[in-house]
Amino acid sequence: MALKRELLKGMGLTDEQQTAIIDAHIETVDGLKEKITKLEAEAGKAKELQKELDAMKSGTDWKAEHDKLKKDFDEYKKTTEAKETATKVKAAYRGLLKDANVDEKRFDAILRATDLSGMKLDKDGKLENADKLTEAIKADWSDFVVTARTRGADIKTPPTGGKATRTKEEIMAIKDTGERQQAIAENHELFGF
Repeated sequence: MALKRELLKGMGLTDEQQTAIIDAHIETVDGLKEKITKLEAEAGKAKELQKELDAMKSGTDWKAEHDKLKKDFDEYKKTTEAKETATKVKAAYRGLLKDANVDEKRFDAILRATDLSGMKLDKDGKLENADKLTEAIKADWSDFVVTARTRGADIKTPPTGGKATRTKEEIMAIKDTGERQQAIAENHELFGF
């Protein structure tokens, strides 16, 4: 049975009372309609989720997929660790080349020609058997080892301590007074003070 004005009028209600009851009824019905719409939408989502769940249950072996993902991750981790170790070994070998006084321009060529795969790092991050490796570097790459040679000064032109020696006449011949005064101060022993 629907709520109509005729029904309310038959009950002997005034027009204001009828309007108040109908407005309250409309508000209640609208609220229920919104709730039904929301529940229907959620029911549709639940049906979709149930379909996905059924599809997953029927076709996927979770243990096999987990094992495959774990295997892939372990391989990735192993590869990454190997790359990091190789980089550290290369840096340590580069340090040995530097300590052996090998020309730094030759480092890359030597590193390309050297098999670093058998070298291992100790707990301090240095290469194991570093002394033997240094000796091998000096022997194998002796053409690239730089030796510093110290040469003495040329005795034909002995050093003057950075000062140009001038005679008293040369200094007095300087026309710029500021430059002449500076030359006199630098060579004061020629002028007796």
